[in-house]
Amino acid sequence: MFRSAVTVRDADLGDVEALRFVMAGAAGPIVDETPGEADSAVARINADPDQRLLVALLDGQVAGAAHLVRAPVSPLQSAQAVHILHLHVLDECRRRGVGTALMEAAVAWAEEKDTAHVVAAANVGSRDANRFMARLGLSQLAVVRAAPVAALRAKLPVEAPAVCLDNRISNRQSTRTVGQVLARRRSLRRAQTKTS
Repeated sequence: MFRSAVTVRDADLGDVEALRFVMAGAAGPIVDETPGEADSAVARINADPDQRLLVALLDGQVAGAAHLVRAPVSPLQSAQAVHILHLHVLDECRRRGVGTALMEAAVAWAEEKDTAHVVAAANVGSRDANRFMARLGLSQLAVVRAAPVAALRAKLPVEAPAVCLDNRISNRQSTRTVGQVLARRRSLRRAQTKTS
């Protein structure tokens, strides 16, 4: 079987439309950009020495992309990792070496930056992507979930948390017992039920 050569390079402003098309498949319903936002994002990433936005070209056309970010492995460690985010290959370009070429570029950058670890995110619903990463030796560390802020706010309690998040919450509020907080929530629910 003849396999076309895949080349990987940093994205530039001329790739924005192709990137928007590729990334729409990777991010799904979260993508909601305004005109010009993608141009600004590409320019910002290209100016940051700890980020790269890669495009993989197959027969001269953008077939896949990946966003690389060099950041700590965890907030409590100084050890750095290259985080591969939004790795996506167009459906019609899969099994042609595009994903492998993007991963190779990420590993080469990690080596160049003297970074010992690579962390990659894959869409939880993509069996192919998860199998591909498992074949490369990447083990599952976590499941990343996303939701709009408004949806989360609707699910969280209305009352401020008992733990003080900043200095604006008074000491009286931050020292309430769990029992007091639960009693207050019950009374609020009863009041809401009566007014409904």
